[in-house]
Parts: sequence; C-alpha cells; structure tokens
Amino acid sequence: MSIWEKLAAATADLSIGHHLLHRDQKQNRPLDDALPFTVGMISLAAKMAKCDSVITKDEVRAFNKAFQVSDAEMKYAARAFNLAKQDAAGYETCADELITVFRGDRKRLEYVLEGVFHIAKADGVLHPKEEEFLRQAAKRFGFSDAEFDFMKARHTPGPERNPYDVLGLEPSVGNDELRNHYSRLVAENQSDEFLARGMPKEFVLISTERVAAIKQAYNAIAKQRGI
Repeated sequence: MSIWEKLAAATADLSIGHHLLHRDQKQNRPLDDALPFTVGMISLAAKMAKCDSVITKDEVRAFNKAFQVSDAEMKYAARAFNLAKQDAAGYETCADELITVFRGDRKRLEYVLEGVFHIAKADGVLHPKEEEFLRQAAKRFGFSDAEFDFMKARHTPGPERNPYDVLGLEPSVGNDELRNHYSRLVAENQSDEFLARGMPKEFVLISTERVAAIKQAYNAIAKQRGI
C-alpha cells in the first residue's frame, strides 16, 4: 500500500494530527513509521503556513512542487493540510508527538524537518518567518542552533552556500579529518538508510538531495584545496 493510500484511509474519518501521531502501547515501536512521518511533515508545514498567513492552496502547491506528487495523490495531501490547519493545537503538540512516536530518534526527526524545508523553499526562497518557524521546531526536537544552521545551509541555493556550513565543519579542519567526515556523512545519508528507518519511499528525495548537497560541498572544498 502506498503512503497516499494510507493517508487516504487515515483522513477518511477526519482523524489527523495527534490522532495519528500516537504509539500503540502494546508494541515496542510504532506500527508504521511512514504514516506518522508523512502526517507530521504535512502538519508542521500547515502550521508553518498558518503562522505566516500563507493560504492552504499555496502551501499544497509547494508540497506538490517539492515532491512531484500526482494530481490524484495531491487530493489526499491537500485534505491532510486542511485538517491540520483547522486543528487548534500548535506546532509544539505535533512536534512532541513525533518525538514520542519516533522515540526521540534524531535522524527521523531531522528527516521531518528536511521535508518541511523542501516545502518551504519550493517557491525559490526561504522566507524569514518560515526560517524562524523551522528553527523553533528544530529546538523543540532537541537540535541546537548550530545543528539547525547546518540543515539550513543544505537548503541554501547553491551559489550562496558555504560548503563548510553544509558539512558542519570549520574552515580550519585538516584534510584527513575532512575526508573522514565527508565519507561518514555520505554513508549515513544514503537512500537505503532512509528507507531502512521506515521512511516512505515516496519521499526518498529528501535523502538523495541531502547527499547531493554534501557531495557538492566537499567537491568545492577539495577543488579549492587542490586535494
């Protein structure tokens, strides 16, 4: 069953948001990480739209552009956006429930933020209110300002990126440490690792674009250093 079929079933009875982001108390893990991931990402994007007064159809269009969703599938995403925007609970509730569902797994939580970044920048620019929303959500997830800045750097337009920021390194880093750090980042962010954590294959773009940004940053530094 695709993530869209799961989302359709979940929204059929208006159950969205915290009604989906829960843990089966009889299980040691979520029944399905893909659905909470999708609902959480859409819910946070809807809360972001709500805080900066962007209307739902524009945010849904951004979702479509970011992930190239078909028209047939978009009706399910649009319904989820609408339900999330109608929910009076703030982003904090959604964030806290994702922390519970994913048992504090920072990698999964980072993937959620990366997904919302993709939606926010779909119009070609990350607006200040969107950036502030994402920064506060990242803090709620337990990420430091420095860690958030590394995420943001990966979503900065190529010509404006600081390659060291993308890799999370200082310019003074030695060549050996640079190579080792780069190899570790690439290995940790491959698409098979994304899928192995139960993330939906429909959003593997999050992983592939992340690796592309890491490789581009390393190549820029390597070229500059002549290594």
